[in-house]
Amino acid sequence: MNKYLNSSEYVLFSVQDRIARIILNRPDKRNAMHPAMLTELRDALMEADALTEVNVIILEGAGKDFCAGYDLAGAYAGYKDGTPPWDELRYRTQNGSIDDDCWNLEQTQKLCMVLFDMHKPVIAKVQGNCLAGGTDIALMCDFIICTEEAKLGFPAARANGTPPNQMWIYHVGPQWAKRILMTGDNLRGRDAARIGLVLDAVPAEELDAAVDELARRISFVDAELLSAHKRIVNAALELQGARTLQRFSVEMDARAHLSRGPRRSQFKADMAEHGLKAALKNRDEPFGDGMVQSHWLRK
Repeated sequence: MNKYLNSSEYVLFSVQDRIARIILNRPDKRNAMHPAMLTELRDALMEADALTEVNVIILEGAGKDFCAGYDLAGAYAGYKDGTPPWDELRYRTQNGSIDDDCWNLEQTQKLCMVLFDMHKPVIAKVQGNCLAGGTDIALMCDFIICTEEAKLGFPAARANGTPPNQMWIYHVGPQWAKRILMTGDNLRGRDAARIGLVLDAVPAEELDAAVDELARRISFVDAELLSAHKRIVNAALELQGARTLQRFSVEMDARAHLSRGPRRSQFKADMAEHGLKAALKNRDEPFGDGMVQSHWLRK
């Protein structure tokens, strides 16, 4: 019996040759995240961190995508009968005060921060879409290897809020972080590798081999030594303000949710009247293909 992961509906877990493999398993929803899935992911990561036969973890998504983001249909559409399955007046809601919103965002953030806090290294294996909340997970991992044609970005920054898990600046620096967040444009995997957002980008047919080889090489090092390496580098990030920035990012996201600007208001109206697909189309249409265009990246 697993110590932490007692049951799982949305995450697959296996161990072989000192490597744990954790798979987000909602391929029909492009592995879009919701609280139950994130809780299962946290439990699987804790299981891998606790097992003495595991030295390194591979995190991936089932199907065509790593993770297309948070489940916006659930976040914006509410409940089928219009009411939650509990007495909403007794609990904080994201539609309450700014502090209520911060509190709820912090609970989700804690589920992602386990990737940063756990002792063992995690490799994110990214194919297809790694968008919005998907990057909240991937950028907390220790390594990201993706396909050359993978799509990474935070298009929700165009109307819905700012990333509540903010690791962008630590990977790409201030100008690229602003470039990506202030447009919501996405990067192809090959371009993400050029600016340091990911460790490497490879042809799709080579992704399995590239990730497996890195995991194999890391797995030969004792877990205690891997932990020392990871924790000293992450301590350096903390000295640069990484942990404080996570708290600040949540508060800024909650503040952004109060915006009555036309784009956010229109998204919410489109969602209520026409559904998620129409809301996303109207949000993103002015941006064309939504990809970063750079002379330097095209070389």
